[in-house]
Amino acid sequence: MAAAITPHRWKFFRTGGLDQVALETAQDLLQLENLDPKLWVALSCPVKGLELDEKTLALIDADGDGRIRVPELIAAVKWASARLKDPGDLLKGAETLPLAAINDATPEGKALLASARQILVRLGKKDAAGVTVAETADTAKIFAASALNGDGVITPDATADAEVQALIKDILATVGGTADRTGALGATAAHVDKFFAELAAYVAWSEKGTGPDVLVLGDATAAAHAALAAVRPKVDDYFARCRLASFDGRALSALNRSESEYLAVAAQDMKITSEEVSGFPLASIAAGKPLPLTEGVNPAWAAKLAALRDAAVGPVFGAGKSVLTESEWTALCAKLGAYACWLAGKAGAAVESLGLARAKAILAGNGRVQLADLLAEDQKLAPEFKALGEVERLARLHRDLRALLHNFVNFADFYSRDKWAVFQAGTLYLDSRSTELCVRVDGPSPLAAMSKTYIAYCTCTRPGGKSMNIAACFTQGDSDYLFVGRHGVLWDRAGNDWDAVITTIVDNPISIGQAFWSPYKKFIRMIEEQVAKRAAAAEADSSTKLSAAAEKTANADKAGAAAAPKKMDIGTVAALGVAVGAIGGALGAIATGLAKLAIWQLPLVVVGLMLIISIPSMAIAWLKLRQRTLGPLLEGNGWAVNGRVKINIPFGSALTEMAKKPAGSQLSLEDPYEDKAAARRKRRFIFWTLVLLLVGGAVWERWDAMQHADATGKAHYFWDRSVPAAPAAPVEAEPAK
Repeated sequence: MAAAITPHRWKFFRTGGLDQVALETAQDLLQLENLDPKLWVALSCPVKGLELDEKTLALIDADGDGRIRVPELIAAVKWASARLKDPGDLLKGAETLPLAAINDATPEGKALLASARQILVRLGKKDAAGVTVAETADTAKIFAASALNGDGVITPDATADAEVQALIKDILATVGGTADRTGALGATAAHVDKFFAELAAYVAWSEKGTGPDVLVLGDATAAAHAALAAVRPKVDDYFARCRLASFDGRALSALNRSESEYLAVAAQDMKITSEEVSGFPLASIAAGKPLPLTEGVNPAWAAKLAALRDAAVGPVFGAGKSVLTESEWTALCAKLGAYACWLAGKAGAAVESLGLARAKAILAGNGRVQLADLLAEDQKLAPEFKALGEVERLARLHRDLRALLHNFVNFADFYSRDKWAVFQAGTLYLDSRSTELCVRVDGPSPLAAMSKTYIAYCTCTRPGGKSMNIAACFTQGDSDYLFVGRHGVLWDRAGNDWDAVITTIVDNPISIGQAFWSPYKKFIRMIEEQVAKRAAAAEADSSTKLSAAAEKTANADKAGAAAAPKKMDIGTVAALGVAVGAIGGALGAIATGLAKLAIWQLPLVVVGLMLIISIPSMAIAWLKLRQRTLGPLLEGNGWAVNGRVKINIPFGSALTEMAKKPAGSQLSLEDPYEDKAAARRKRRFIFWTLVLLLVGGAVWERWDAMQHADATGKAHYFWDRSVPAAPAAPVEAEPAK
């Protein structure tokens, strides 16, 4: 009977109220695919915006969609584990991949180990015991010693044959190329095929244009066509205008430009080329008028018309011809039409710069065969050099997989005090405190409010135009001086400082202490606002009265009898009396109630009143602080957070630090700019307040003691007040004997 398979025994730990799976051994990694995804803290994360090498993340992102998901992370773990003797090495996060750690018991591992050693040899470090990511990524040095490196790209240096080198350079100059692993420009098989296809098309097209039906003027055909093409639109326009003038003479003045247009041109400083009149007709328009080629032509087109006469009209109609009729123009265009059609069908334009002779020479040679041999030789090296790329992949996973696992499967790094989470961008210093919970974001997210955390979105900039947006969470202190526009400084993970300014705030309670004083601060702000309103109203009323007085003084001679003062209504007086009586009664009742208390009970009454006022806001704050979680903030930045990543009060106090003086510091209270008069007034106020309290307490105690006097009239104070003993029965006098 087969033995039962013992399931893997997982270990969990609790940090900040969140239960997370521990990743401590190689078996934890090998069994990761069997761990229920519901127990993973995250289910996906973005490739960009994290404090982790983006190239490593791109290697894990198999489908290239910019996000890493659970199957992709498991596949990366399995791939790396199969190539290491101890998969537990992945949990160390070491920068150097030891050669001795590579599993050479498998064909893949053996090839990878050989490639790693080859990298070190090429870098001149053949005795090194390990290889780093920086060394594996230095492809320029690794492949510099080999002209062929299995990437399917052949550079001019891939051969010592001068003719083949020249051929590769021709390919690069005409159809372009691709950078190889060293960064040098070279040609691929696709470039070679395109080059020779262009050559064949160019030669075939060129040979079609050598017959007498195309070269109607022999070698002068090309020049004649060029001269005709340069003026053809304007000549067609000229003859069209002349035909319209023949149709209706009334159109003649409109077909020629108006005098006002010539006046506008004449008002300018004209050039010899007369560019200002290039849009005018070639010559003055008249019914059936031939086109002059020398005299009376538009100065802007005179040179091109002369070229047309010499290169095309002269060879066809005779050298002395100075005008051209419409029928002659049509015949000239038809004669050169075959050449125009051939030219329009040009093929192989990409290689035309090589010339027909060079194109024919290349096609006649065996250069294509030599290039095919080079590409085949390079292809044979592809497996070897592919293994070199796998060395880089293993080195990257050996270094970075630990950090990703501890910020994906669990959030151990986030809750650790000696490590940073990959989503923490740095430390923001602002308002006499610092916060480590700064996350790079694209901008404010509506999900952020669900985190129940006080968030300040900041725009951070550096010289040179660099900028980024962060969401900074404040988890200790208060928000009195946190507002939009406030400036601070962000120190990123690389030690660079950024200018930060608050752009948006998501308001939530920061601490219980802030909630305790919140009602009183709101009350003080309300008083300040009302005082400001009353002051503004009083100022406005004073200005109105002064204005009225000034107007009255200015019009004193026109003033009539003064209006009788308005008497106060008796009902109003009665109502005011009732209100004052009610207020006085209430104050009297409060005073009577307080008078019945012992003096030591009065502070307790004050504390009780403060608690009654503050407890509601403290309760609300306590509930929200218990609900603080990081998930909604990260989800607005592309994460899929599965667990409830809590930020309880102790952990929040660790994330945000308040300004504290170093231990052993000395503080001098001598302030050279102290307002001494205000300080004296403050001290006098405190002194007389204490005196009045003591005197009032003594008077109140004396009055209270008299209220509790016994039958003999002796006063009883609160410290010796007790239930008086029953008076002794009077002793009867003995009768006289």
